[in-house]
Amino acid sequence: MKENKYDNEVFFEKYGEMDRSQKGLMGAGEWPALRKVLPDFTGKRVLDLGCGYGWHCLYAVQNGAESVLGTDISEKMLSVAEEKNGHEKIEYRLCAMEDLDFPDETFDIVISSLAFHYVKDFEPLAANISRWMKPGGYFVFSAEHPVFTAYGTQDWYYDADGNILHFPVDRYFYEGERTAVFLGEEVTKYHRTLTTYLNTLLQNGFSLKNIIEPQPPEDMMDLPGMTDEMRRPMMLIVSAQK
Repeated sequence: MKENKYDNEVFFEKYGEMDRSQKGLMGAGEWPALRKVLPDFTGKRVLDLGCGYGWHCLYAVQNGAESVLGTDISEKMLSVAEEKNGHEKIEYRLCAMEDLDFPDETFDIVISSLAFHYVKDFEPLAANISRWMKPGGYFVFSAEHPVFTAYGTQDWYYDADGNILHFPVDRYFYEGERTAVFLGEEVTKYHRTLTTYLNTLLQNGFSLKNIIEPQPPEDMMDLPGMTDEMRRPMMLIVSAQK
Protein backbone atom coordinates (compact mmCIF):
# COMPACT_ATOMS: atom_id res chain seq x y z
CA MET A 1 0.00 0.00 0.00
CA LYS A 2 1.51 3.32 -1.09
CA GLU A 3 1.59 5.95 1.64
CA ASN A 4 -0.78 8.87 1.16
CA LYS A 5 -0.13 11.31 3.99
CA TYR A 6 -1.95 14.09 2.17
CA ASP A 7 -5.38 12.61 2.89
CA ASN A 8 -4.66 12.77 6.62
CA GLU A 9 -6.88 15.59 7.87
CA VAL A 10 -4.32 17.17 10.21
CA PHE A 11 -1.45 16.94 7.74
CA PHE A 12 -3.54 18.30 4.87
CA GLU A 13 -4.70 21.23 6.96
CA LYS A 14 -1.07 22.11 7.76
CA TYR A 15 -0.12 21.77 4.09
CA GLY A 16 -2.90 24.16 3.19
CA GLU A 17 -1.29 26.84 5.34
CA MET A 18 1.97 26.85 3.36
CA ASP A 19 2.77 29.75 1.04
CA ARG A 20 2.85 27.45 -1.98
CA SER A 21 -0.66 26.26 -1.12
CA GLN A 22 -2.10 29.72 -0.64
CA LYS A 23 -0.17 31.72 -3.24
CA GLY A 24 0.27 29.05 -5.90
CA LEU A 25 3.36 29.07 -8.09
CA MET A 26 4.43 32.49 -6.85
CA GLY A 27 4.66 31.08 -3.33
CA ALA A 28 7.03 28.27 -4.37
CA GLY A 29 10.68 29.18 -3.94
CA GLU A 30 11.83 26.93 -6.78
CA TRP A 31 9.31 28.27 -9.30
CA PRO A 32 11.50 30.97 -10.91
CA ALA A 33 14.17 28.37 -11.70
CA LEU A 34 11.67 25.73 -12.83
CA ARG A 35 9.78 28.10 -15.10
CA LYS A 36 12.97 28.91 -17.03
CA VAL A 37 13.42 25.30 -18.17
CA LEU A 38 9.82 24.45 -19.03
CA PRO A 39 9.28 23.78 -22.74
CA ASP A 40 6.80 25.45 -25.07
CA PHE A 41 3.36 24.06 -24.20
CA THR A 42 1.63 25.28 -27.36
CA GLY A 43 -0.55 22.51 -28.81
CA LYS A 44 1.02 19.87 -26.55
CA ARG A 45 -0.50 16.98 -24.61
CA VAL A 46 0.79 17.17 -21.04
CA LEU A 47 0.96 14.73 -18.12
CA ASP A 48 1.52 16.06 -14.58
CA LEU A 49 2.54 13.32 -12.12
CA GLY A 50 1.66 14.11 -8.52
CA CYS A 51 -0.16 17.27 -9.56
CA GLY A 52 -1.31 18.30 -6.09
CA TYR A 53 -3.41 21.46 -6.25
CA GLY A 54 -2.99 21.57 -10.02
CA TRP A 55 -1.06 24.84 -10.27
CA HIS A 56 1.26 23.49 -12.98
CA CYS A 57 -1.66 21.99 -14.89
CA LEU A 58 -3.36 25.37 -15.15
CA TYR A 59 -0.06 27.05 -16.08
CA ALA A 60 0.36 24.60 -18.96
CA VAL A 61 -3.15 25.30 -20.28
CA GLN A 62 -2.71 29.05 -19.88
CA ASN A 63 0.43 28.74 -21.98
CA GLY A 64 -1.19 26.92 -24.85
CA ALA A 65 -1.37 23.22 -23.95
CA GLU A 66 -3.95 21.28 -25.95
CA SER A 67 -4.78 19.05 -22.98
CA VAL A 68 -3.43 18.26 -19.51
CA LEU A 69 -3.90 15.17 -17.37
CA GLY A 70 -3.08 15.77 -13.72
CA THR A 71 -2.74 12.66 -11.55
CA ASP A 72 -2.40 12.33 -7.80
CA ILE A 73 -2.89 9.71 -5.11
CA SER A 74 -4.69 12.15 -2.81
CA GLU A 75 -8.44 12.74 -3.05
CA LYS A 76 -8.10 15.89 -0.96
CA MET A 77 -5.44 17.31 -3.29
CA LEU A 78 -7.55 16.66 -6.37
CA SER A 79 -10.63 18.15 -4.75
CA VAL A 80 -8.74 21.43 -4.25
CA ALA A 81 -7.31 21.16 -7.77
CA GLU A 82 -10.79 20.94 -9.26
CA GLU A 83 -11.92 23.91 -7.18
CA LYS A 84 -8.90 26.21 -7.63
CA ASN A 85 -7.49 25.13 -10.97
CA GLY A 86 -10.27 23.46 -12.89
CA HIS A 87 -10.39 23.99 -16.65
CA GLU A 88 -12.13 22.36 -19.60
CA LYS A 89 -8.75 21.28 -20.98
CA ILE A 90 -7.62 19.70 -17.70
CA GLU A 91 -8.57 16.23 -16.47
CA TYR A 92 -7.71 15.25 -12.90
CA ARG A 93 -7.36 11.55 -12.14
CA LEU A 94 -7.00 9.76 -8.79
CA CYS A 95 -4.17 7.24 -9.17
CA ALA A 96 -0.67 6.56 -7.85
CA MET A 97 1.82 7.38 -10.59
CA GLU A 98 3.35 3.91 -10.27
CA ASP A 99 -0.02 2.37 -11.25
CA LEU A 100 -0.67 4.47 -14.35
CA ASP A 101 -0.65 2.94 -17.81
CA PHE A 102 -0.93 4.66 -21.18
CA PRO A 103 -0.34 3.68 -24.80
CA ASP A 104 3.11 4.37 -26.19
CA GLU A 105 3.80 7.95 -27.30
CA THR A 106 0.72 9.46 -25.65
CA PHE A 107 2.27 12.67 -24.31
CA ASP A 108 4.47 15.48 -25.61
CA ILE A 109 5.49 16.74 -22.15
CA VAL A 110 5.65 15.08 -18.73
CA ILE A 111 6.15 17.23 -15.64
CA SER A 112 6.32 16.47 -11.94
CA SER A 113 6.79 18.76 -8.96
CA LEU A 114 8.25 17.51 -5.68
CA ALA A 115 6.71 14.05 -5.88
CA PHE A 116 9.40 11.53 -6.86
CA HIS A 117 10.86 11.35 -3.34
CA TYR A 118 7.61 9.62 -2.37
CA VAL A 119 8.19 6.91 -5.02
CA LYS A 120 9.94 3.75 -3.89
CA ASP A 121 11.19 2.58 -7.30
CA PHE A 122 12.20 5.33 -9.70
CA GLU A 123 13.68 3.11 -12.43
CA PRO A 124 10.44 1.42 -13.62
CA LEU A 125 8.61 4.74 -13.43
CA ALA A 126 11.24 6.41 -15.62
CA ALA A 127 10.96 3.56 -18.12
CA ASN A 128 7.20 4.05 -18.27
CA ILE A 129 7.54 7.80 -18.71
CA SER A 130 9.92 7.26 -21.62
CA ARG A 131 7.48 4.84 -23.23
CA TRP A 132 4.53 7.21 -22.76
CA MET A 133 6.36 10.12 -24.38
CA LYS A 134 6.59 11.00 -28.04
CA PRO A 135 10.09 11.25 -29.57
CA GLY A 136 11.41 14.75 -28.99
CA GLY A 137 9.17 15.22 -25.97
CA TYR A 138 10.29 16.90 -22.76
CA PHE A 139 10.43 15.53 -19.22
CA VAL A 140 10.85 18.18 -16.51
CA PHE A 141 10.72 17.48 -12.78
CA SER A 142 11.70 18.75 -9.38
CA ALA A 143 12.46 16.54 -6.39
CA GLU A 144 14.04 16.91 -3.01
CA HIS A 145 17.81 17.04 -3.44
CA PRO A 146 19.75 13.86 -2.54
CA VAL A 147 21.79 15.90 -0.05
CA PHE A 148 18.53 16.82 1.65
CA THR A 149 17.11 13.27 1.70
CA ALA A 150 20.27 11.32 2.59
CA TYR A 151 20.23 11.36 6.39
CA GLY A 152 16.49 11.16 6.68
CA THR A 153 15.26 13.55 9.36
CA GLN A 154 15.58 16.60 7.08
CA ASP A 155 16.32 18.84 10.04
CA TRP A 156 19.36 20.81 11.12
CA TYR A 157 21.73 20.00 13.96
CA TYR A 158 21.41 22.57 16.75
CA ASP A 159 23.56 23.65 19.68
CA ALA A 160 22.35 23.72 23.29
CA ASP A 161 20.82 27.15 22.73
CA GLY A 162 18.88 26.11 19.64
CA ASN A 163 21.17 27.75 17.12
CA ILE A 164 21.77 25.93 13.83
CA LEU A 165 25.17 24.25 13.63
CA HIS A 166 24.99 22.35 10.33
CA PHE A 167 22.86 20.08 8.17
CA PRO A 168 23.52 16.32 8.49
CA VAL A 169 24.46 14.33 5.40
CA ASP A 170 25.00 10.63 6.06
CA ARG A 171 24.25 7.22 4.51
CA TYR A 172 24.31 8.94 1.12
CA PHE A 173 25.03 5.81 -0.93
CA TYR A 174 22.51 3.68 0.98
CA GLU A 175 19.39 4.32 -1.06
CA GLY A 176 15.92 3.56 0.18
CA GLU A 177 13.31 4.43 2.75
CA ARG A 178 13.72 7.33 5.15
CA THR A 179 11.46 8.65 7.91
CA ALA A 180 11.32 12.41 7.65
CA VAL A 181 9.46 15.02 9.64
CA PHE A 182 7.46 17.38 7.44
CA LEU A 183 4.98 19.90 8.87
CA GLY A 184 5.49 18.28 12.25
CA GLU A 185 4.36 14.87 11.02
CA GLU A 186 6.35 11.72 10.26
CA VAL A 187 6.37 10.99 6.54
CA THR A 188 7.94 8.13 4.58
CA LYS A 189 10.20 9.31 1.76
CA TYR A 190 12.79 7.59 -0.44
CA HIS A 191 16.39 8.64 -0.89
CA ARG A 192 18.34 8.04 -4.07
CA THR A 193 21.60 9.47 -5.27
CA LEU A 194 22.11 12.08 -7.93
CA THR A 195 23.77 9.35 -10.01
CA THR A 196 20.60 7.26 -9.87
CA TYR A 197 18.36 10.13 -10.94
CA LEU A 198 20.51 11.16 -13.88
CA ASN A 199 21.78 7.79 -15.11
CA THR A 200 18.27 6.35 -14.98
CA LEU A 201 17.18 9.05 -17.43
CA LEU A 202 20.13 8.40 -19.73
CA GLN A 203 19.48 4.66 -19.67
CA ASN A 204 15.87 5.25 -20.72
CA GLY A 205 16.57 7.28 -23.82
CA PHE A 206 16.64 10.80 -22.43
CA SER A 207 19.27 13.46 -23.04
CA LEU A 208 19.87 15.90 -20.20
CA LYS A 209 19.14 19.55 -20.93
CA ASN A 210 19.30 21.30 -17.57
CA ILE A 211 20.32 20.35 -14.03
CA ILE A 212 19.57 23.01 -11.44
CA GLU A 213 20.00 23.25 -7.69
CA PRO A 214 17.67 26.21 -7.14
CA GLN A 215 18.59 28.89 -4.65
CA PRO A 216 15.98 30.96 -2.82
CA PRO A 217 14.87 33.89 -5.00
CA GLU A 218 15.94 37.36 -3.90
CA ASP A 219 12.39 38.46 -3.13
CA MET A 220 12.05 35.66 -0.56
CA MET A 221 15.33 36.14 1.25
CA ASP A 222 13.69 38.25 3.97
CA LEU A 223 11.35 35.42 4.98
CA PRO A 224 12.15 33.68 8.30
CA GLY A 225 14.80 30.98 7.89
CA MET A 226 15.32 31.62 4.19
CA THR A 227 18.95 32.74 4.50
CA ASP A 228 19.74 29.32 5.99
CA GLU A 229 18.50 27.74 2.75
CA MET A 230 21.75 28.99 1.18
CA ARG A 231 23.68 26.54 3.39
CA ARG A 232 22.64 23.36 1.58
CA PRO A 233 20.59 22.38 -1.46
CA MET A 234 17.03 21.40 -0.74
CA MET A 235 15.74 20.77 -4.24
CA LEU A 236 16.85 19.41 -7.60
CA ILE A 237 15.38 20.39 -10.98
CA VAL A 238 16.05 18.32 -14.08
CA SER A 239 14.90 18.83 -17.65
CA ALA A 240 15.47 16.13 -20.25
CA GLN A 241 14.40 15.36 -23.79
CA LYS A 242 13.55 12.00 -25.32
